[in-house]
Amino acid sequence: MSVQPSVAQAFRFADACYEDSTAILRYTLDDDVEFVERIRFPGAQGQASDALLALLHLIVGVSYYKTAAPQLEVDADPVTAALLNRLYVDGLSEFAYVNRIDLRDRVQFSPVGDVTADGLSLPRRTAVPIGGGKDSIVTLEALKRAGEPIVAFSVGNPDPIRRTVEAAGVEHIVVERELSPALFRLNAAGALNGHVPITAIVSAIACFAAPLYGFDAVAMSNERSASEPNLVWSGLEVNHQWSKGLQFERLFRATLAQRAPGLEWFSLLRPWSELAIARAFAQLDGYDQAFTSCNSVFRRDPAGRGTGWCGDCPKCRFVFLVLAPWMEPERVVGIFGRNLLDEPGQADGFAELLGRGKHKPFDCVGERAESAAALALLTSHDRWRDTHTRPGRRSGRVAGTLPRPLHPAALRGRSPCASLTWRDGAWASGAPAARAAPRTARCASRTSPARCSSTPTNPYRTSAATRSAPVRGSSTARMGSARSRRARW
Repeated sequence: MSVQPSVAQAFRFADACYEDSTAILRYTLDDDVEFVERIRFPGAQGQASDALLALLHLIVGVSYYKTAAPQLEVDADPVTAALLNRLYVDGLSEFAYVNRIDLRDRVQFSPVGDVTADGLSLPRRTAVPIGGGKDSIVTLEALKRAGEPIVAFSVGNPDPIRRTVEAAGVEHIVVERELSPALFRLNAAGALNGHVPITAIVSAIACFAAPLYGFDAVAMSNERSASEPNLVWSGLEVNHQWSKGLQFERLFRATLAQRAPGLEWFSLLRPWSELAIARAFAQLDGYDQAFTSCNSVFRRDPAGRGTGWCGDCPKCRFVFLVLAPWMEPERVVGIFGRNLLDEPGQADGFAELLGRGKHKPFDCVGERAESAAALALLTSHDRWRDTHTRPGRRSGRVAGTLPRPLHPAALRGRSPCASLTWRDGAWASGAPAARAAPRTARCASRTSPARCSSTPTNPYRTSAATRSAPVRGSSTARMGSARSRRARW
């Protein structure tokens, strides 16, 4: 089997079906190559939604379209077309940048007709997709403490996910995704390859699973910082985390509202900064040795798969950097197994996080301003400047070798949250919550979790007035229950 990306003419969504607890999705490339993906839902008892199956088919196709990225002309209802036009361009923006392909002239989902909605009557239960990192742990614990019925959800069950769910002590739904073997054969033969919007795919799988397993809400853990692009290329914002950003959230929610009334999908942490999430995580016990955000642990090839934090990638550096202001050095070093700030060879990597490189690293890391803020906080902490974490070694050597960090205010123009202010050594603003979509900002204006004050407070604590406060934007009765549960904390 071989494919020539330069001559491939058409990518088609062949068909999709659900049988024997398995979603079977078929695609073709020039009618010569057929991709068949199977997504298994073990133990599922509910009735599948045709509208959500069709959406799953369209979103998962992005993994196979990229093998040749030919012209793509498909009809869809206007709301779905708006989502897919952005998903196949902005969601593949990093892929396009790396391969120097402008997809804006190739992708066209035309708004035609309407979609038949599947009105769902689902029990009150919230699924929390678990990725193995700190963010989903914060979401899980927030909903647990609010007294909400929850279930952990994951696509696959790598060790960090398994350990996290075991530490949380909650029920766990594991879905198995089997990529088409044809994809690997084409990749080996030299097909186009690159980053795909995986959060969009996981979101579509979780929503399709809702009527199968019985839950009426999916609570993601995507933060404010994910909306910041890595760079701008030929007028296109290139964002490694586009499907974790606010634009995708708004488009996906609009599509779900049309296709599956009764099902809620949102990000509980949308107004939060990465620093605020790290601060909240630092107040939790029992997860330090369970979670891992390092991508090496999730590699598909077992031979190259890591067993923990590699300590030498942008994700490891960033997580270390944002946890450090809220933890004692010994605790952070206990998580990572080493002090990354004590290794001069890491200086260039940390500098990239601060915006000193060509662009922000292509990884799930926070805003440049947040990295600068974290470093500024560290330089003001005696425990990091003077504490020896190993005999004869001084903590913070990297901080001393880096160029003087930009004051976070100097990076404000590069941030989507331009009205943030630097106050008492930390970011502070209620603005991110105000700019979030009204439907997803239901908890932000009350608890102000985006604030990173110098004196940490309990982000889970709320008052009786907060719990009984009216929720803005409740224009339809179907969303009242889901909104009230998220407002409680």
